[in-house]
Amino acid sequence: MLLKGKPVADKIKDEILKEVEFCKENGKNLPRLAILRVGERPDDIAYEARILKNCKELGMIAEVVQVDNNIDMENFLGVLQNLNENPEIHGILIFRPLPKQLDMEIIAKTIKPEKDIDCMSPVNTEKVFNGDNSGIAPCTPEAVIEILKYYQYDLRGKNVAVINRSMVLGRPLAMLFLGENATVTICHSKTENLSQITSNADIVVTGAGKGKYFGADYFSEKSVVVDVGINFVDNVMCGDIDFEPVAEKAAAVTPVPGGVGTVTSMILLYHVIKAMKLQEQ
Repeated sequence: MLLKGKPVADKIKDEILKEVEFCKENGKNLPRLAILRVGERPDDIAYEARILKNCKELGMIAEVVQVDNNIDMENFLGVLQNLNENPEIHGILIFRPLPKQLDMEIIAKTIKPEKDIDCMSPVNTEKVFNGDNSGIAPCTPEAVIEILKYYQYDLRGKNVAVINRSMVLGRPLAMLFLGENATVTICHSKTENLSQITSNADIVVTGAGKGKYFGADYFSEKSVVVDVGINFVDNVMCGDIDFEPVAEKAAAVTPVPGGVGTVTSMILLYHVIKAMKLQEQ
């Protein structure tokens, strides 16, 4: 079974459209996103264009605040504080990585948790690890869970292997799985007998960042494989799994492109809605 991201993203899109329509019917301000971009990295600009396009289609408002690549910490924090204090801004997205002169730790502590749509704030991170759903979780881990739920996988009691231990993906995702009463093993580059762990798991999430690294021998016929990797092999986008042999063997897989990334993009915008509601409380 191919676990495509588009139907999942479309479901989230419909939820956003309903919320936007509710705002219009009740004379409320429309959900508003501020994108804070440092410099002019081509991949940032391309990502920004996709977000702006999606916001326009959904009836949301998005604005870009661009600052110079050489901006110092004091001035950057001043720009961020203006967005924090602007009641018309519901969500703030800071493009990363940032230049070396900008301290990510201080920035993460400065962004208002209720406007932090990409889970930079330690307040939101703590809520994820405490199983508190009132915060805003990282978009990609949430996308993984949404895909599995959409395709009606019962996560209770399932053995899950997550091949990533970062604070962006692996660790918060493990917490979200635990919140669904799954049993989680976090794997990484130093894990011994990795193929044995993954082939015995019911669900495997690959986030190793190695194009076509995981062949069919890492999985069993019952494996549900969620591929979070985005890599380029011979200038062609691919995931972490060697797709064709794995798809032939495993019970279900997500494609790359067209899988997790598609859902992540829509969850990011849904977080603007969630942020707006948090600020209304």
